[in-house]
Amino acid sequence: MRRGGKQNASLLLEEYEHYLALQKRLSEGTIEVYLYEVGLLLEAFEDPEIVNVRDIEAFVVSSGERRSLASRSIAKTLSALRSFFTFLQLRKIREDNPLSLIRTPKKDESLPCVATYDEIEYLFSVINTSDYLGIRDKTLFEVIYSCGLRISEAASIDVEDYQNRQLRVIGKRNKMRLIPVGEVAQASLAYYLEEVRPHLLCRSKPSQALFLGRRGQRLTRQAISKRFDEYTALAGLEMSVHTLRHSFATHLLQNGADLRSVQELLGHSDIQTTQIYTHVDSSTLQRFWEEYHPD
Repeated sequence: MRRGGKQNASLLLEEYEHYLALQKRLSEGTIEVYLYEVGLLLEAFEDPEIVNVRDIEAFVVSSGERRSLASRSIAKTLSALRSFFTFLQLRKIREDNPLSLIRTPKKDESLPCVATYDEIEYLFSVINTSDYLGIRDKTLFEVIYSCGLRISEAASIDVEDYQNRQLRVIGKRNKMRLIPVGEVAQASLAYYLEEVRPHLLCRSKPSQALFLGRRGQRLTRQAISKRFDEYTALAGLEMSVHTLRHSFATHLLQNGADLRSVQELLGHSDIQTTQIYTHVDSSTLQRFWEEYHPD
C-alpha cells in the first residue's frame, strides 16, 4: 500500500521513532539524529516505497555537499537511512533495503579535539557566578569534565543519581556505569544542591532532574550546548561540550591511568574506541617535545 504524502510521512516518522526507542532501545541523542536525517529524506521523496538506490545516493551526495558534511557525518546519515529501510522491511512496506548496496565511506582518522588544563580552567573562570544560572552552568560543566560525560548523559541525570561521591550514569544502549566525582566538582555540586537548585525548582511541578532550567524544567541538550558555546566565545576558545569528555580521557591517560579503566569510565563497549586517546596523548607529548626540547 502506497503511503505517500506529508501526513503519512509524519505518521511513518512517529512509528519509526517508537521502533527506535522501544525495539532498538537507542539513546535519545541517536534517535534525534536518525529522525532528522530520515525527515530530510522524506522531504525529498514523499513515498519511501518507490525510492531507489540511485535516488538515495544522489540525495546523500547533495545533502552532504549542502551541509559540508565530513565522512564521519555522512556515515551517520547512511546508518540512519539503513535503519529506516530495515524498519520499512519489518513493516512489510518494502521488500528490500536499498542501503545494503551503498558502501559506508571510510571515517576520517582525525584525532579528537582536546583542551589543556589551563584552557579548561580559564573557560570555567569566565563563567559569571553572580547569579543562580551561572553557578548552575559552572557546576554542570565541571561535572561533565570531572566524569567524562556525553552531553545527553549530563542532561538525563536525576538528583538521586548522585550519591556517595559517585554519579550513576545511563549511557548508550541503556548501559549503566558508576563514575567517581572529583573533589572540585563535589564541592560545586554540594553548593548547587543546597543553595541554587531549590531556587530553580518549580514548586507546582517539581522535576527530579539534577540540572534545571530557569523555569524548573530539565535542562535540554540544546540548552547545554548553547550555554557552552556562549562561554567558549567569551573565552576565545574553539571547543564543544564533547571536548570536555575528550579532555577527561586524555588527561587520565597522561597521568598514568590504564586504558581498560578509562574504557569503563567512558562507557565504551569496544576498547578500540578508547585507544584513539592514546594517539592523542602521544601527539600531545610530541608537540611538547618539539616545543621545549633543546636542539
